[in-house]
Amino acid sequence: MRLTTTTNVSVDGVMQGLGGPDEDRSGGFVRGGWAIPLLDTETGDYLNQVYGGAAAFLFGRRTYEIFAGSWGAMADPSTSPIAAALNSRPKYVASTSLADPQWAGTTVLHGDVA
Repeated sequence: MRLTTTTNVSVDGVMQGLGGPDEDRSGGFVRGGWAIPLLDTETGDYLNQVYGGAAAFLFGRRTYEIFAGSWGAMADPSTSPIAAALNSRPKYVASTSLADPQWAGTTVLHGDVA
């Protein structure tokens, strides 16, 4: 098995709330959406390749909930290669609190999964 990780982080170490202003305001974070202005065609092509090449996805609960609320709620996932991949492949969530995942193809991994 091969595990590939994708982490978006700014030069000063910010990994939180990159997709939208209200994506993750925990801890008083107010700079949500910081990555959107930085996306270009090359970045989009890379992300499409990474997500498109994945056989399955592994999430923590918070990231899963953010993705399920956006990518999982798209009316027509076929309009985005990332959404198509996320909606058609297995998703695994490491969580002690997620009981009833609503996104199709999701399996919750309870307990110590490290």
